[in-house]
Amino acid sequence: MSDRKFEPKGVIPACLMPFNADMSINEPAYRAHLKDIASVTGIAGITINGHAAEVHALTIEEQKRAVVVTKEVLQSDVATIVGICTESSLEAGRLAAYAQKEGADGLLVFPPAFMSLGGHLRPEMTQEHLRHITEASDLPIILFQFPLASQLSYPLDTLLELCRRFPTIRAIKDQIGDGNRHERQIRELHALDRPVYTLTTHSAWLLGSLAMGCDGLLSGAGSVIADLQVALFNAVQAGDLNAARAINDRIYPTVRAFYDDPLLDMHNRMKEALVLLGRMDEAHVRPPLMKPSAAEIEKIGRMMQLAGLTSENVYRYAA
Repeated sequence: MSDRKFEPKGVIPACLMPFNADMSINEPAYRAHLKDIASVTGIAGITINGHAAEVHALTIEEQKRAVVVTKEVLQSDVATIVGICTESSLEAGRLAAYAQKEGADGLLVFPPAFMSLGGHLRPEMTQEHLRHITEASDLPIILFQFPLASQLSYPLDTLLELCRRFPTIRAIKDQIGDGNRHERQIRELHALDRPVYTLTTHSAWLLGSLAMGCDGLLSGAGSVIADLQVALFNAVQAGDLNAARAINDRIYPTVRAFYDDPLLDMHNRMKEALVLLGRMDEAHVRPPLMKPSAAEIEKIGRMMQLAGLTSENVYRYAA
């Protein structure tokens, strides 16, 4: 089916989805946002229809439109990775087929949310979900490993078996949230007969996570600081700890801006940061998400300043 050569490793930002005040999608702003991220040298791709894009609040038709618009903007210059996030395995297969038809380069596969009710006890259900996707598309898959606390994470044995059973699984987006489990997964995925990459999304402790041996990162924070993420990843890959620490010091204020409690506001805060930095005109989110308070927006501004970012000249950090 596909002859694409996308390898899911390196720095892959997850983009946001801009809305108008009436909650409709702001397509011109979305196109501008994609171009902004794509202008960062060294990224390996851009993920759409993920948590950062508020996929939970997008209709199926809006998700499909996002694929079309993204490909129009990125062309073949930057890989497009499409999130597959739905409760229905049948719909997941249809979305995967549509993404491939429209020229996507990879898929980010979410676990159906209802699996939190005990899906870890029925791994055959996860296999069936992935069967519908892999029979509809042969695009490389990044399998999303949710936090332990979510009740949606795959037990290690299940995760390894899925990777063996479905050869198009080429990487794991790992948000397990436990350092011991994180490192073990990295090692055991690398040790498979057909090694599988780990893309960390532990953005609140990115340096430590990358130092464990991750093959890249996939994070919504890349919608704001992709340049710093590329610089940090390159420093870690080069074994330059001093440079990595210095870059991490730049990143740390953005961690406080985006990832303080409550965590569900992380992408709301990223939109506000882009407005403060002059890279987005408005910051609207679909309910039940709500705009941060004035005090929190002021804090986000202070953290952007501490990170060395300004609205006049977004600093591109060159490692």
